Amino acid sequence: MKKNTIILLFLLFALQGYSQQVNSQDSLTIRSIYDMALLNGKSYDWLDYLSNNIGGRLSGTLNAAMAVQYTKEELDKLGLDKVWLQPVLVPKWTRGFPEYAYLETGPGKTIRTDVCALGGSVSTSEIGLKAGVIEVQGIEDLARYGREQIEGKIVFYNRPMQADLIQTFEAYGGCVDQRYAGAMEAAKYGAVGVVVRSMNLRLDDFPHTGTMTYGDTPVNERIPACAISTRGANVLSSTLKLLPSLQFYFKQSCTNYDDVLSHNVIGEITGSKYPNKYMIVGGHLDSWDLGDGSHDDGAGCVQSMEVLRLFKEMNYKPKHSIRVVLFMNEENGLRGATKYAAEAKRKGEKHVFALESDAGGFTPRGFSFDCDDLNFELVQGWEALFKPYLIHFFERGGSGADIGPLKKPGMVLAGLRPDSQRYFDYHHAANDTFDAVNKRELELGGATMASLIYLFDTYGVLSN
Repeated sequence: MKKNTIILLFLLFALQGYSQQVNSQDSLTIRSIYDMALLNGKSYDWLDYLSNNIGGRLSGTLNAAMAVQYTKEELDKLGLDKVWLQPVLVPKWTRGFPEYAYLETGPGKTIRTDVCALGGSVSTSEIGLKAGVIEVQGIEDLARYGREQIEGKIVFYNRPMQADLIQTFEAYGGCVDQRYAGAMEAAKYGAVGVVVRSMNLRLDDFPHTGTMTYGDTPVNERIPACAISTRGANVLSSTLKLLPSLQFYFKQSCTNYDDVLSHNVIGEITGSKYPNKYMIVGGHLDSWDLGDGSHDDGAGCVQSMEVLRLFKEMNYKPKHSIRVVLFMNEENGLRGATKYAAEAKRKGEKHVFALESDAGGFTPRGFSFDCDDLNFELVQGWEALFKPYLIHFFERGGSGADIGPLKKPGMVLAGLRPDSQRYFDYHHAANDTFDAVNKRELELGGATMASLIYLFDTYGVLSN
């Protein structure tokens, strides 16, 4: 029998009685983490300031720079071993004046509707854009209609999120391509503009923005793209059935600029036993500009900061170096994540574990893990420790966009998984504001993250 197989069998046998052992050793520590987070937490106050005193934090804007400075100052107050800013160039796009749109059903007869420009879109002309509309159910529908029916028209992508999917992120993934690549693909058929149904399971009047791409489309061939609210999409669709000749008008004044300098914000507690092995926790500091980015992803940032604050509060001395990383530019470029991973590689840093919170500040349900079989066996042995806090979801799956570039064999990536049923009601919309966040739910998430990092720090990542 090969040596590696013997080692693997030994570890698997050791794990069989593992759950009972760690329950008795660690339940009190985890209880103290939850107690501190719920009775003396800091995350809600941090989010209050970030959301209400700074607001939306679009990459490259003054608000994003203010958020960098504020979070660095707060991390400095925690007495960490290191706090620093990591420079990163980010794209800059601004929305300009509020968008305006209506349906024209006849001479002088209009129906006002709610739209917003997609992130990265070009503007319309100064007088706006008015054209006929062709409704499609997704990018694949374009070929069915062809250039002869699309040229000179505004393409209306109206494929909704699939409501019967319990996993709402799966529903989002099933239709977000029309937002991301819809303008690029419609332009190939001669379309003059794009209107996209908002990625939202609720019927309301909030249009939801989000990033888009033109790919290698020449600048002079790029067409303006906007999102329409779900209620507006339904009105447009039903009116089109009655009046196929209706005209749609929208005006937006957004602008793309050259890249500008911004920063990732990083804080570290240096490991007592393995100072050169890194475990990170983080979220993205940037947000879209319509709301104040409380759920996406102010919540993830303050929860990640809270992890290190809790460790300092309980005087916990981690074996590994624990870092909080507040990434810049997840929303429209992922530049912060790419820069962090590149710098880690350049310095030869060994990252063994990474945890991201980027699914809102709702009640935590558990985690998804991107790891090998052996480490997932380890994680399953900890499930009983989380059940008193109603944390039951331990599944294989994706982790997070910002920690993805760090992935390598043997590393464990994890994502906090809160209840997702309300998340897309707020995602990228003007109602993603501080009042939509529940203090207790936010604090439970931070405690849950700290507990998982405590366990991985205590027992290590197997095979690393």
